[in-house]
Amino acid sequence: MNEQLKAALEESTNTVFFGGAGVSTESGIPDFRSTDGLYNQKYKIPPERILSHSYFMSNTADFFDFYRDKMICTYAKPNRAHIALAELEQQGKLKAVITQNIDGLHQAAGSKTVYELHGSIMRNYCMKCHKFYPLKAITSTQGIPKCTCGGTIKPDVVLYEEGLDEETVERSIEAIANADLLIIGGTSLNVYPAAAYLRYFNGRKTILINKSETSFDSKADIIIRDPIATVF
Repeated sequence: MNEQLKAALEESTNTVFFGGAGVSTESGIPDFRSTDGLYNQKYKIPPERILSHSYFMSNTADFFDFYRDKMICTYAKPNRAHIALAELEQQGKLKAVITQNIDGLHQAAGSKTVYELHGSIMRNYCMKCHKFYPLKAITSTQGIPKCTCGGTIKPDVVLYEEGLDEETVERSIEAIANADLLIIGGTSLNVYPAAAYLRYFNGRKTILINKSETSFDSKADIIIRDPIATVF
């Protein structure tokens, strides 16, 4: 582990981790905004439009074709970053993981307190009766997945044009505000409103782990440019 990161963790009694797509890319999950990311690939319809609430409602079958093909990576396993964060929580150092990812890998690694700002592919629900369904309800079906009541099963992920869950946002802001050490990893910090929550941090030190420059670089106390799984 990076010596500066290790020293900061040893001094901390309330560490919070804020992460993005870069945490999961080393598990084989492609990101969205890099040069080779999903949003820079050529599609007849831009992915941002396909992943919108209005497109989901008007072109539901096409949405699920794209969603199953591009958004679900059942082969992905937690990497060393996920595992290290879970271990830090077990040691009482890490109080919360706040993630922009929807893959559920933090929980798979053993993390308990995880605030998923953009939802999770692991949770799905009927839009009519609100019955809960696991991921298998999507992966084991074709076309539009249906509930036993006849309603459409929707992934519990935040689509474009949809707001973030208020309780998740409140708990995330509270965790950031109470932290004495904030570790930011694997995120470009270009996604709002999530990136704006960092302004609530009033603690002792911030550590930024990201391979490329971010808008937060000037505010970070320590910047580490190595891949996050390697750092941890």
